[in-house]
Amino acid sequence: MLYSIFVAIALQSAPAAAPPSCDSEAHAEFDFWVGEWDVYPNGQDTKVANSRIERKHNGCAVIENWMPLRGQGGTSLNHLDPETGIWHQKWVGSSPGAVMFSGGVAQGSMVLTGNWPSPAAPHQLIRMSYTANADGSVRQHGEASTDHGLSWQTSFDFIYRPKDPPK
Repeated sequence: MLYSIFVAIALQSAPAAAPPSCDSEAHAEFDFWVGEWDVYPNGQDTKVANSRIERKHNGCAVIENWMPLRGQGGTSLNHLDPETGIWHQKWVGSSPGAVMFSGGVAQGSMVLTGNWPSPAAPHQLIRMSYTANADGSVRQHGEASTDHGLSWQTSFDFIYRPKDPPK
């Protein structure tokens, strides 16, 4: 009985082992997108959104909080499957449901593709390419396909510019 009490006390006071961190090179592939951003349509100077992207949960998740100046916002949760090397994104906006994307680094960009149906296009694929630019900005280029990926048309094209530090 006394032994059981000592074991229970020892287990309660022993620090819990930290989960393994996600500090591999593969886990850092999306780090270029982490930051506080002002978002503009590519080639324009009219800001359309704020975005905060954070690497969270021991480095295992990249989370975007999308905050448009007009309309509804949303959040994406991005993570790497270490067994397959595939990145996954779950997007939840202000409408019911979620959209799932998957992919990885291709030709220097993070490329994620998923089915984002709409009433007009129930089999619409969206391919998003995130590219770090030399000036510190990030381009998010979205393309849509309604023919199962045979052809693609630009659906959105954003430039994420780093927010100016507070003065």
